[in-house]
Amino acid sequence: MKSYVYADKFFLKSGTVSSAYLEIEDGVFGSIVKDIPEKAEVIDYTGKWIAPGLVDTHIHGYKNHDVMDNDAEGLKVMSEGLLSCGVTSFLPTTLTSSRELLTKVAKTIGDTYQEVEGAKIQGIYFEGPFFTEKYKGAQNPIYFSDPSLEIFNEWQEASGGLIKKIALAPEREGVSEFVQEVTKQGVVVALGHSDATLEEAQKAVESGASVFVHAYNGMSGLHHREPGMVGSLMTLHDVYAEVICDGHHVHPKAVDVLVTTRGHDHVALITDCMMAGGMPDGNYMLGEFPVVVAEGTARLKEGSLAGSILKLKEGLKNVVDWGVATPEQAVMMATLIPAVSCDIDDKCGQIAAGRDADFIVLTPDMDLEATYLDGKLRYTAE
Repeated sequence: MKSYVYADKFFLKSGTVSSAYLEIEDGVFGSIVKDIPEKAEVIDYTGKWIAPGLVDTHIHGYKNHDVMDNDAEGLKVMSEGLLSCGVTSFLPTTLTSSRELLTKVAKTIGDTYQEVEGAKIQGIYFEGPFFTEKYKGAQNPIYFSDPSLEIFNEWQEASGGLIKKIALAPEREGVSEFVQEVTKQGVVVALGHSDATLEEAQKAVESGASVFVHAYNGMSGLHHREPGMVGSLMTLHDVYAEVICDGHHVHPKAVDVLVTTRGHDHVALITDCMMAGGMPDGNYMLGEFPVVVAEGTARLKEGSLAGSILKLKEGLKNVVDWGVATPEQAVMMATLIPAVSCDIDDKCGQIAAGRDADFIVLTPDMDLEATYLDGKLRYTAE
């Protein structure tokens, strides 16, 4: 059965189209057209905008469940809950932990990802454990080590080949060889939780690394005599930067500096959300660490930030409200760019004929009104 979605604006990869109809048939996108047959079924969103479903490529948990719980049912709850955030595709993200637990988590996600009924799991993001201690954040340093192909291959085998991205610190031993090998396997390498110099970061990028983890956070800052990781992510060519736009992790003006230097087309909005996302204030866990959630932040007991409780729809709206991005740029930063940066843009991140009809409905104020998955309405804002 073919239906048509009408809206005032559609956000496409090439730009926007106004006052048109989007064909949907059997859960798949068709063409954007100006005229439709008589008596066609029309879903009318006059006064509203249609964008691709949001893509969260760095998220640890939601609705009181954490990826590191190693719980298949928890992944399903996360998947369902993320529809209310406008997210239709995501990468469940691990934390630094023991080799054994990470192997189990990889296997659980690999065995479960096709069973989720909400936002689609498009791969796994291993955030660590090949980090260094100075900028450890909420990562447990007792598990830090130099990168090991043997260990990575164990995790990848357990996942059924589902690991799409892995993060490490450029200053660890053996980084170049590791990066070259895993990128040959089609895995994206990200750089973060690191005190690396520009020279060390550039060497990793030359070996194939292409993403910087949560820009500004968990990395050596910009100094005029040593640009560090922040200087690296702003100046090295053809790399992508993740950024958490909750107003707590990064000042809006610092986000503005990032997009001005890096370009909107190389900045991916992410949440780094932990299990307290979508939950009331209180006490939670992030991996092995107790976390206190209050006043819009998640913090370790000593006060440092521990992931976020950000919903991606909020980050999307924030960058527009802050004057950092136009609506078109913001949508790109929350859909296509995260997908491209993790090499999953063949599955998600754009409205295109033949793709799964995963999309969201926005008001002109950038508020989420509805989320569709495979052409079916799955969430409506109250």
